Amino acid sequence: MQLEKIASFSIDHIKLKPGLYVSRKDVVGNSVVTTFDIRVTSPNDEPVMNTAEIHAFEHLGATFLRSHPLYKDKIVYFGPMGCRTGFYLLMSGDYTSAEIISLVGEMFSFVADYEGPIPGAAPKDCGNYLDMSLPMAKFYSRKYLSEVIANLDDSRLNYPE
Repeated sequence: MQLEKIASFSIDHIKLKPGLYVSRKDVVGNSVVTTFDIRVTSPNDEPVMNTAEIHAFEHLGATFLRSHPLYKDKIVYFGPMGCRTGFYLLMSGDYTSAEIISLVGEMFSFVADYEGPIPGAAPKDCGNYLDMSLPMAKFYSRKYLSEVIANLDDSRLNYPE
């Protein structure tokens, strides 16, 4: 079998800045599924997030998104990138990055301000419930809000050429 280079590996990660990008759009049946690249750290330029903060953010972010009054029925998946520089959000519908700035900002604000037990952080609910850091999830949330959401322009909404 001949392996083809997948689209996400064709993005110039040296030029890529933290931002909110459309990674791909796929037609599934009669619907479009839009995959967003929520890039939190600068690839190959600054330290990646550790698993504990990614895991805490994943639990909080997925719970927030699947509870959102306007978008909960549009959320297909939310989870971390293997490279630990951000998250993927898959939504049912044909969206642009600009159309979900408010939703992503709400999610990061929710995590930044969250107090209390992390949803699903119990042995019966999660296979690695001890590997979570709410303080670091909050740190990266505040960083993303101040450095990315507050400064969104085309260079942080569209992949670099």
